[in-house]
Amino acid sequence: MGIQSMKQLNELNLANNRLSGHIPDEIGNLPVLNYLDLSQNNFSGGIPLSLQNLKLNKLNLSSNMLTGDIPPLFANGVYRDSFLGNSGLCIGDSGSCNRGAGKRSLVFSWVLKSVFVIAGIVFLVGIAWFLLKYKRLKKMKKGVAITKWTSFHKLGFSEFEISDCLKEANVIGKGASGKVYKVVLSNGETVAVKKLHDKQKKDENNFKSVDSDTGEYEVEVETLGKIRHKNIVRLWCCCNTGNRKLLVYEYMPNGSLGDLLHSNKSKLLDWPTRFKIALDAAEGLSYLHHDSVPPIVHRDVKSNNILLDENFGAKISDFGVAKVVKAVNKGIESMSVIAGSCGYIAPEYAYTLRVNEKSDIYSFGIVILELVTGKSPIDPQFGEKGLATWVCTTLDRKGADHVLDPELDSRFKEHTCKVSTSGCSALVPSQSTVLQCAEWSICCRN
Repeated sequence: MGIQSMKQLNELNLANNRLSGHIPDEIGNLPVLNYLDLSQNNFSGGIPLSLQNLKLNKLNLSSNMLTGDIPPLFANGVYRDSFLGNSGLCIGDSGSCNRGAGKRSLVFSWVLKSVFVIAGIVFLVGIAWFLLKYKRLKKMKKGVAITKWTSFHKLGFSEFEISDCLKEANVIGKGASGKVYKVVLSNGETVAVKKLHDKQKKDENNFKSVDSDTGEYEVEVETLGKIRHKNIVRLWCCCNTGNRKLLVYEYMPNGSLGDLLHSNKSKLLDWPTRFKIALDAAEGLSYLHHDSVPPIVHRDVKSNNILLDENFGAKISDFGVAKVVKAVNKGIESMSVIAGSCGYIAPEYAYTLRVNEKSDIYSFGIVILELVTGKSPIDPQFGEKGLATWVCTTLDRKGADHVLDPELDSRFKEHTCKVSTSGCSALVPSQSTVLQCAEWSICCRN
């Protein structure tokens, strides 16, 4: 039994009942209905035209989801409030609107919301990208701002190209003070880059850290960078960022004398080659002590700090603990700590901590004995005596055959003996200058 059977129904009030669906057409066929309130529900669709047949004193269809045209009879000011809250209805004197307007309005609203959501996401992503780039740029600018890049020669590369190549795969040497990298540049040139450890607390072999006095370090590096001599490794440039220091040197393809001499490659070093290496090193030291202004004491002369080029030409390197000798005190300065490497340190220097060229002469004498004997200065067979004492004692007691490197050609025995004797002489504390080593070199050459 439907609503159409309620012929005597005068009032129909179904307000606020959450009713949905379409308003039944049959309501318009109730002859005595004069009060109709369907407000505050979820009715959808259009308003039945049959409602125009009713003689209504009250009509309230507000706050539903009705769409389409308002029937012509109700399209006047009397019923204007009857249709409030139905966004899909066309309320006006014309009484006509597009039935799809409500649907299009919903679609447009959805599209508009989607656009705002997408725009918001894009905006947030853009902000995040900008902040990331800004942070990186700020970091780079900060790094550049505090970086002091000092160049001593005309360079075909930048600090950024150097920094990009400081990878573990490029490491060719390690020490207590840092690592050495082989860097092949974009222009085809090869350089050696020494990266000192950050904030060193201990020096190489317990020596004074270069970080302990940054100002003094920079002054000395600046001095060393101006050195021009064929037997001293060229320092192309240096970079000081406060907590990191880079030293860029010319690359020496045959590595260090120490590595070559005390390995299975020692056969590459025949006596003429070893003698040439000794002469080159002597000339380099003579330049540091007498031709450089101001004079420079290396303080760490050893076979590992004598590098060899492609023709086995020798160059002195690693001035990390070098000392500029000032004019005061007649070229002698006191240090608070010992500088040098075990087996190469002059005994009187270890006691007095007096810095002058004598300590370099002693160390160079040890290098000469290394070349002659092929032995390391800290070989266990020497015990507490060291290479110098062992050579000088053995020469006196047993003769040269028990001292000379057996891999050396016997044809050079006499010449080798002269050199070993000169090496022992260089170890005597009374020797005053490396020039005597240079004079020794000339005598041996003749």
